[in-house]
Amino acid sequence: MSDMGSPSDEEKIRRMAEDEAALSARLRALSHKLDKARDEAQAAERAQPSNEVTARGMSLAFRIVGEFVSGVLVGAGLGWLIDHWLGTSPWGLIVLLLLGFVAGVLNVLRAVGKVAQPEARQVSRRGKKT
Repeated sequence: MSDMGSPSDEEKIRRMAEDEAALSARLRALSHKLDKARDEAQAAERAQPSNEVTARGMSLAFRIVGEFVSGVLVGAGLGWLIDHWLGTSPWGLIVLLLLGFVAGVLNVLRAVGKVAQPEARQVSRRGKKT
């Protein structure tokens, strides 16, 4: 009887080893797929701009628009007031509207860093004179 039991025990051991090998192969394949998916997700995340970068850009854009529009509106408003009080219509509005446009453009250039702030220019001039 022990001879009959041995082949079935060996058969069970062999099946368990095959099952274990198949399970290990499936686990390796799954691990490889998960690593690949994780790498793709990280690459996609790096490719997208972060919310902080987007918010900073939007903030700068709104500041630039505000700087320009405020310059034009203040110039137009002051020109209209001068025309209204002095009766010089439309010359005060035209001249101050153009000055407001120039001031708005200058403010935009300062906001994006293309033109130095007045304080920075004064400091650099003082440094050159000495």
